Amino acid sequence: MDRRIITPLRAALATAALLALGATVAPGYAEDNVPAPAATIEAPIDPALPQFAPQGDDAALVADDTADDAAQEAMAAEGEAWEAYGSGMASWYGPKFKGRKTASGETFDPTQLTAAHRTLPFGTKVRVTRGGKSVVVRVNDRGPFARSRVIDVSQAAAKQLGLIGPGHGTVTLAVLDN
Repeated sequence: MDRRIITPLRAALATAALLALGATVAPGYAEDNVPAPAATIEAPIDPALPQFAPQGDDAALVADDTADDAAQEAMAAEGEAWEAYGSGMASWYGPKFKGRKTASGETFDPTQLTAAHRTLPFGTKVRVTRGGKSVVVRVNDRGPFARSRVIDVSQAAAKQLGLIGPGHGTVTLAVLDN
């Protein structure tokens, strides 16, 4: 075939392919139109507002209030004043980030009980509770960057909470009242 025919033909085919791909990926989809997940909580819970009701595996954890009661009893037994800070989805991060600088300037160590939170001051101690398991972490980084998450914990904290396998789960947060 003649080059004068092949070049426009290739351009037309490429344009058609891009248009077809754009129509099949997600018609009308724009990332800006995606609503924030209901699990995103960045402030203390207002009891007057409707609460997040998780589905699937995490629903059993929230439906079982005995886990929250056990966490409250453990906090009271320690003699420290903890303030409820809400609940939502947590995830973890580990070896991939080992040795990197955190937002606080520390070197990240996945074996330490640390966490990333969007707004809490660095050094804040947070009790993270999931299904009767509880761990106290220190905020030393910013995140999580997934809007559906309220906190990212280190690998060591994730092991204690049982988050390693599933990668994420519903947790309850309480902040040490200084």
